[in-house]
Parts: sequence; C-alpha cells; structure tokens
Amino acid sequence: LRSPHCTLETLRLSFCGVTEEGCTHLASALSSNPFHLRQLDLSYNYLQDFGAKLISVHQDDPLCKLEKLW
Repeated sequence: LRSPHCTLETLRLSFCGVTEEGCTHLASALSSNPFHLRQLDLSYNYLQDFGAKLISVHQDDPLCKLEKLW
C-alpha cells in the first residue's frame, strides 16, 4: 500500500484478526499513498474505537479515494 506503484483498489481483511496495532499500520500506509484504495473491508476484526478512528480519519482527506469502509 505504501508503494507509489501500488494500484490496489479493494482490500478485504474481514475475519483476519486485525487489531488496533494493525490499524496503526494501515492508517500509516493510507497516509503515504491515499490515491488508489477505494474499498477497505475490516469487518469482524478487533479494531476497537481507536483503531476505527485511525482509519476513518482518512475519509476526510481530499486526496483519499476511499469510498467504502466496512
């Protein structure tokens, strides 16, 4: 996700055991390359409020192309 050459548009990580720490890494990757990812599925993980907030903050970024987050 961090690579400027990444063209991934959909990332499905449901039921993968993603935690708040994982959200920190995902949020960092989204910050460094917000241009391509359009759908991110984090359903049925262990995000807690803090982890979910880290990811959802990027939806307000005008450069972020994320359209669907679940």
